[in-house]
Amino acid sequence: MDAPLEAPEALIRPWRTATIAASLVAAVELVLLLGAAFLLPAKPLSHAMQRHAAKTAFAPAAKHARPVLPKQAPIGLPKLLRSETKVYVLNGNGRNGAASAAASRLEDRGYRIPGTGNAKRQDYATTVVMYKRGFHAEGARLARDMHVKIVGPLDGLDPATLNGAQLAIVLGAR
Repeated sequence: MDAPLEAPEALIRPWRTATIAASLVAAVELVLLLGAAFLLPAKPLSHAMQRHAAKTAFAPAAKHARPVLPKQAPIGLPKLLRSETKVYVLNGNGRNGAASAAASRLEDRGYRIPGTGNAKRQDYATTVVMYKRGFHAEGARLARDMHVKIVGPLDGLDPATLNGAQLAIVLGAR
């Protein structure tokens, strides 16, 4: 008697299922191994980074060299008396009458005032004394007399607009 053979599909099906199951298990193992390979060195690495950051943060400050300031030439004594020094007064703070009030104070101190006017800008925060070339000492004296801390050469002003004055004072909010 002949026994009938099972269909070839029945013989293959258990192997196909077993192969798929084995592949899935291998894939899960691969993912777990890759995760372990990443996580195992991560903790010691993070501790090393924390130690380095703490060491850097709490290290004593490095000593920096002092900044080298440009040497200033001595100013010297004024060549002109106050009665010979002309000061042009500019209002740079926007308050009405500030230039004329400052001009009268300067006249009381002996300075000559060839004119007053408004500065190009009205937003000066502090008062500034400016001088023509060769009149630095007179500018420093005017700054002392008016309790002004900023003294510098003419900046943004044309000497021809000063009506012959050697100095200009631009009044600021302070």
